[in-house]
Amino acid sequence: MTNADRVTLGNRLNTLKISESAVAMLDEVGTVVAWTEAAEQLLGYSAGEVVGRSGALVLRPSEEIPTISAIIEQCRTHHGWSGTMTVRHRDGRMLDINHRVSMLWGQDGTFRWLVSVTDIGALSREPKGGSVREALLTHAPIGIVVRDLQLRCLWLNDTVESHDGISRDRRFGRKLADSRPGFEAEALEAVMRKALRNGTTTVHEFRAWPTEDPRREQAFSASYFCLQDADGKTLGLCCMSVDVSGSQRTRERLAILSQARTRIGSTLDVMRTGQELADLAVPLLADYAYVDLGESVPFGEEPSTEIDTVGSRPSAFLRAGQASIHPGIPESTFARGETVFVPPASPLAGVLRTGRSHLEPVVDTFPGTWVDQDPARAQKIREYGIHSLMVVPIIARRAVLGIALFLRTEDPVPFHEDDLLLAEELVTRAALSLDNARQYTREHNMALALQRNLLPHRLMGGAAVEAVWRYLPADTDAGVGGDWFDVIPLSGARVALVVGDVVGHGINAAATMGRLRTAVRTLADLELPPDKLLAHLDDTFKRLADEDADAPDQIRMVGGATCLYAVYDPITRRCTMARAGHPPPAIIGPQGQVSFPDLPTGGPLGMGLGVLFESVDLELPEGSLLALYTDGLVETRDHDIDVGMRRLGTILATPSCSLEELCTRATEAVQGQAPADDITLLLARTLSFNPTRVASWTLPNDRTAARSARHMAARQLTQWGQEGLQDSTQLIVSELVTNAVRHSTGPIGLRLVQHQGLTCEVFDTDAAFPCLRHPHATDENGRGLFLITQLSRRWGARPESGGKVIWTEQDLDSAPSHRDFTTPPARKE
Repeated sequence: MTNADRVTLGNRLNTLKISESAVAMLDEVGTVVAWTEAAEQLLGYSAGEVVGRSGALVLRPSEEIPTISAIIEQCRTHHGWSGTMTVRHRDGRMLDINHRVSMLWGQDGTFRWLVSVTDIGALSREPKGGSVREALLTHAPIGIVVRDLQLRCLWLNDTVESHDGISRDRRFGRKLADSRPGFEAEALEAVMRKALRNGTTTVHEFRAWPTEDPRREQAFSASYFCLQDADGKTLGLCCMSVDVSGSQRTRERLAILSQARTRIGSTLDVMRTGQELADLAVPLLADYAYVDLGESVPFGEEPSTEIDTVGSRPSAFLRAGQASIHPGIPESTFARGETVFVPPASPLAGVLRTGRSHLEPVVDTFPGTWVDQDPARAQKIREYGIHSLMVVPIIARRAVLGIALFLRTEDPVPFHEDDLLLAEELVTRAALSLDNARQYTREHNMALALQRNLLPHRLMGGAAVEAVWRYLPADTDAGVGGDWFDVIPLSGARVALVVGDVVGHGINAAATMGRLRTAVRTLADLELPPDKLLAHLDDTFKRLADEDADAPDQIRMVGGATCLYAVYDPITRRCTMARAGHPPPAIIGPQGQVSFPDLPTGGPLGMGLGVLFESVDLELPEGSLLALYTDGLVETRDHDIDVGMRRLGTILATPSCSLEELCTRATEAVQGQAPADDITLLLARTLSFNPTRVASWTLPNDRTAARSARHMAARQLTQWGQEGLQDSTQLIVSELVTNAVRHSTGPIGLRLVQHQGLTCEVFDTDAAFPCLRHPHATDENGRGLFLITQLSRRWGARPESGGKVIWTEQDLDSAPSHRDFTTPPARKE
């Protein structure tokens, strides 16, 4: 540290002019020998009217008021005097004043009296004028030096020696620079010369480091004003100073804590909060600081209430933040984000074990100390002159999150107890922010894990579609949302495509999403058309919300969700879809033409709006592309949804690109915009079914229908090379057709579909669905569906226009790929 740094002038803390106290100098018997402008302003007497006359001139004539000789005698006895009294103004009025008389020593053993007077009535009308004036009023110790026009010391009091340790003999007849060799006095003498030149009182605050203890910092407030002779000319300069180190440290501490409120905890990121603590501490408190957190804390896990520091194995932490006055932080042996180990016998381990801070004003680098347990750390301590340190535990809710270290290298002043108190205050505030960030990270990770576990890991498009997807969680400020998507295989090689978005973020939204996705899959198994499925889903949402309202301790349903549900049949190439407040899908034709079908909007789920859901039936050209998405993909803070939909359509209108490439392009277009909601995109390219893999017949509703159905099914299976399924399929067909003849009146339809499995479908005009029964041993009927259950992988029924379809699925002898029974779409090159 340079001498220029030791006395602050260019960046001085405070320089101002004040409404100063009136000051006069008296000799041994009370004769006024010097006057000031402030005294003239207060009492009305000019220097020519007072200098050379007795101080009794301003005293009120009264038997109660002591004479000037009595006052001088009392001052001799007590080496000064302070109190209140009444004095006379030049115009005859009386003033109540607060006075202080200080004894000044001269070089030849003589002495003078310096009288400071303040109008009591003015004190209630004026703000405090500075530390010197406050010291006068509170009788605090004040150092006084009177200098001549060449700034040589003529008179001084006893207090000034206690400020800087310079004796009287070294001061008398000398300038400040002469009395203290090596002391940077030019800056202060410049302030004195300015006061002499302007003739006005100036208050200047500065810092200094005593010669006998250069590591102890002191702050002073000094007041400089001119003394006048009888002609009103300047005799010299009076310097009055007071030690304000305590109040200055208090102001600096409050300033640092004020910055902590805005600079620490600006985000809910654990690592960034740790870095903010280190950045604030340097250089305001330390030359080098770092923050180490328990390995699990940045990931949101609960910290341990106790950390094992007794065993021989070092405790592991993660370097969350570090800062230094040196570029590149050369003092550190670890990079930010690296794992850090704490030596078991170090003060760091002791702090973790006890939960109490550690102050080491002077770091002991002698061989054999704890420093030598870590050679890399010891080398850095010696290389960069780390001479003082503080270790403060980061504790929140009685659990240790980590430790914060504050070290000094260039600053020669060691840490003191006041510094430790400030560091503990900073760390306490940071601990609250760190714990909030940790809890947020924990909930965010839980919601994200819950959401990802509930979302499909692999899409099964079967013979109907080729599907890919992208799911991007919202940014950390917004948290996890409630987006979901699914591809659900249905009977007859059909497939259901669904995308939904739960209102809100966090674990509640993710839990609600999971419940809705499960409900959609359950309803899809019932083979409901899209409009009816959304109606049932809306009822389910409201019922679950009502149940949650009666169980306040459970995770509550979020209020509202949107959904788009579509069913695609690859045999007919028809797509039936409905939506509940969700954005419409994008449909891209084989030649790249883009459209957003005009679907009835429908009301959001769970809102109770009473809006009916309507389905729309579309025929899609071979090789069409369906894009289902959530509003996070097309709606941003800067643009409305229409702009995003046009952008999405433009990106997808390139049929030559693969689905993976299109998915990546569409999501990358918005990744740099910090979305406030999750982004979900589901792309499905339709596949047309090979007609040779479908066989259908219309049968008469009579007794011959079952026999004809068995023969046609056996013949078709032979053509497909699936002779091994003839027996089971003939039994299934016979039972289903027989039931249709028994319970319906119109024509009966039979269809066999070969895809990943073998689907057998029987249509009849009876709308009633069959029920599986468990017949008794004596029952003659009721075993048909039980037999079908044993022969098929699964079976079910779905409503159709004019009746119903009963279907079964069986595994093939050797399952072909979907290319064996689909016609690949022609792509535009």
